[in-house]
Amino acid sequence: MACAAARSPADQDRFICIYPAYLNNKKTIAEGRRIPVSKAVENPTASEIQDVCSAVGLNAFLEKNKMYSREWNRDVQYRGRVRVQLRQEDGSLCLVQFPSRKSVMLYVAEMIPKLKTRTQKTGGADPSLQQGEGSKKGKGKKKK
Repeated sequence: MACAAARSPADQDRFICIYPAYLNNKKTIAEGRRIPVSKAVENPTASEIQDVCSAVGLNAFLEKNKMYSREWNRDVQYRGRVRVQLRQEDGSLCLVQFPSRKSVMLYVAEMIPKLKTRTQKTGGADPSLQQGEGSKKGKGKKKK
């Protein structure tokens, strides 16, 4: 007990962990999602989580090679976790708007779709998908 009390909230070991699976609307609660599906995001990445946390003023850092234990897929896309500081050395909150880990997760899930990388990806991906489908249909007709 004395050992746990001696560590200050500002130690990086005491930062909260946020894995992308916590915010993924493709996951069930059993698979690790921790917020409601209606507020969750489609396939968030650890770097997106870190971008949002840093932009709002939270002390956050990315651990790229960490994996969520319930994540069965070992792809690079699903790797990583973000460590976020909630409390300062004296135990007070870093930002008053984030009293708990859940409040941080809900805010991050709300902001990820508004990121520039997300808005550009969705805009650029739709035409390429349509072109890809069109070329596949054309190849099928030419074949026979």
